[in-house]
Amino acid sequence: MTTSRNDLDAWWMPFTANRDPRMIASAEGMHYRTPDGRQLLDGISGLWCCNAGHNRAPIVAAIQHQAAQLDYAPPFQFGHEGAFALASRIAALAPGDLDHVFFCNSGSEAIDTALKIALAYRHARGEGGRTRLIGRERAYHGTGFGGISVGGLPANRKAFGHGLSGIDHLPHTYDREHQAFSIGEPEWGAHLADELERIVALNDASTICAVIVEPMAGSTGVLAPPKGYLQRLRAICDRHGILLIFDEVITGFGRLGFAFAAERFGVTPDMICFAKGVTNGTVPLGGVIVGEEIHTALMQGPERAIELFHGYTYSGHPLACAAGLAALDLYRDAGLFARARAVEPVFAQAVMSLREEPNVLDIRVVGLAAAIELASRTDMAGTRGYDAMVQAFNENDLVIRISGDTLTLCPALIVSEDEIGELIEKTRAVLRAVA
Repeated sequence: MTTSRNDLDAWWMPFTANRDPRMIASAEGMHYRTPDGRQLLDGISGLWCCNAGHNRAPIVAAIQHQAAQLDYAPPFQFGHEGAFALASRIAALAPGDLDHVFFCNSGSEAIDTALKIALAYRHARGEGGRTRLIGRERAYHGTGFGGISVGGLPANRKAFGHGLSGIDHLPHTYDREHQAFSIGEPEWGAHLADELERIVALNDASTICAVIVEPMAGSTGVLAPPKGYLQRLRAICDRHGILLIFDEVITGFGRLGFAFAAERFGVTPDMICFAKGVTNGTVPLGGVIVGEEIHTALMQGPERAIELFHGYTYSGHPLACAAGLAALDLYRDAGLFARARAVEPVFAQAVMSLREEPNVLDIRVVGLAAAIELASRTDMAGTRGYDAMVQAFNENDLVIRISGDTLTLCPALIVSEDEIGELIEKTRAVLRAVA
């Protein structure tokens, strides 16, 4: 199929330089294919979401079968078997007593849902004064007004007003002087969690509802938590009765070698937000996993009364749930979470081989996620990263992700050692081309 420039005007693309798009026509396994037939190595799992690779036959078949059986069921006052089955499967993967799942359609919706559940929980407990929400600098929590309020990426906030009121931010956890070229969790930085104590002292714990963090901050450039940081944050929240929410939209379903990063780091939050990998990226689906205490607090009043005035037309959509069940089967049957753990050292050493390439300031890697931070051009921040993405696509048959002048690599969990080598050598060629 050929397209003209006019064909590309109607779709206003998200987070994109709309006057310079790149076209993809099909996908399979570890690769995309362009309309002119070029095969591209997918270095970013779609967008952190196709953890088992593209167009996996069991997931495709499950979606097709479901579409022919039950295309849609209203989630308000009605349900269908697939949603209950998937919720049970996800709850079984979650740590601790996180055993109730509220479905939505994206990571952004999952974040806003979690924040609303936290506020509703406080109200149900007679703690209506606990409304303050605490996020973290450099955090990405989606694009809803709740998410950009607790998020900490300036570009996502500056054009949209002040957002929600009563928001504080913890400092981010990155310091190149102490953490450069870290594999896994940096040794330095656990003390940064103690900033929460200062915020508590300033506002009083009786005003604070919840803290939300990404266990590993992905969109800002793969910032792994310092050793002991999440444990310290959990302890402070417990001491002051503050809910702890993990945004695992990126880290969920194998990215760090476990079903959830909470398991890898040994910290159980009060809620987990998920999306992306739950359906292997095939059908939009997100959700929030909550513990028994939160769920029970909201299950009050007459049985015929709505307990939480929140939801979406497509919550628990039949096709999404079918895709989710098939994806979880695939992850389990192929042992992909364990496989990610096994291949992580190979991936880490391969990525670190790029440290002497031109303009590389830092490399950070944890699980199957890596960031390569490049020096910015004088008075032209972001252009080296953008040129690297274009170079990769046009000349090196590679798809990478950029955040300013930081390149991100996050291959699917099925990536072979040979494909890791190919990914790194293609990236090396890109770095040299944009030097």
